[in-house]
Amino acid sequence: MNYEDKIARQVAAIPRSGIRDFFELVQGRDDVISLGVGEPDFATPWGIREAAIYSLEKGQTSYTSNLGLPALRRSIARYVEGLFGVGYDPAGEVLVTVGVSEAIDLALRALLNPGDEVIYHEPCYVSYSPSITMAYGTGVAVETKKSDGFSLKPEALAAAITPKSRVLMLNFPTNPTGATASRADLEGIAKLCIEHDLIVLSDEIYCELRYDEEDHLSIASLPGMRERTVLLHGFSKAFAMTGFRLGYACAPQPVIEAMMKIHQYSMLCAPIMSQMAAIEALERGLAEVERMRQSYQQRRDFVVRRLKGMGIDCHSPGGAFYVFPDIRKTGLDSKGFAMQLLEEESVAAVPGTAFGPSGEGFLRCCYATAFEDLKTAMERMEAFVGRLG
Repeated sequence: MNYEDKIARQVAAIPRSGIRDFFELVQGRDDVISLGVGEPDFATPWGIREAAIYSLEKGQTSYTSNLGLPALRRSIARYVEGLFGVGYDPAGEVLVTVGVSEAIDLALRALLNPGDEVIYHEPCYVSYSPSITMAYGTGVAVETKKSDGFSLKPEALAAAITPKSRVLMLNFPTNPTGATASRADLEGIAKLCIEHDLIVLSDEIYCELRYDEEDHLSIASLPGMRERTVLLHGFSKAFAMTGFRLGYACAPQPVIEAMMKIHQYSMLCAPIMSQMAAIEALERGLAEVERMRQSYQQRRDFVVRRLKGMGIDCHSPGGAFYVFPDIRKTGLDSKGFAMQLLEEESVAAVPGTAFGPSGEGFLRCCYATAFEDLKTAMERMEAFVGRLG
């Protein structure tokens, strides 16, 4: 059978994840220090794990409302209002999803008609462009630059807007660069969104992981933006709950209703055990979040200092847990550098091109890794760079 004729065209055209392709090379090698997968190295705090265990002990193994447990939606609404300064009605403006990835997919499918354009800033998380394609949209990438701290500039956005533009996707702090957005840039972006009637999908999964005494600002909190923003957040990064697969979307009721229609026929609901754990996280887990954030900041400072010390230019990211060093002066491209570093020094990092063509010349290193491993990885990388001359 010719299976090429059987696979949907829009799926066949999507490349495999550059992250996963690269890390298949690492499987089975015990000698490799991985700076690759964007996942906290902390176990989920005990109180949160205990809440999941207790839910099982009590026999809480049923479906929940499609929107999610009412108690969790109330906790989310309180948390979001405190963190972002934006109020949402938990009865109809909050949807609990299976990770933020599902929330992104639901939002795109709920908002796009075939051929609508979705603008996103690049380098970006690997799923954005494929998610747009699978929702029958057309992705429009806007390159961000190292000289701007990889932030999206309003003038760059303005140049990308066309009559077909319908949605803008934002991710601050950003994976893979750790970039943050200034108030001035967000205000300029908001002005353009209002002028051109764009809906914003704002992925803020790393917002608790901000450094240098800077507070997080959500575009949803700016004048005129709550009504045109789908705020996406979750528990994987700040609460170290990746395996719980839990996220949420906050938006005006008609948007949440449209997303829920898709959710109820595909996922139905998020796992109840994860939802019970999430209530504990929001109500009593913030001290642990702060402890982990301080540890990440110490690691960020160490890695940036070591990279600069070996002659690799690297901006200091304002959030998340990634650095995005510029390796162009070595004479190698991103994939070549990553492959040789893996083969010669057993250190795994992700080529910048995994995050879009504008990532060429850069490398993503995740510093959510044990400090002793970070020290060894930097020593090995320094030896490698030294041999390159």
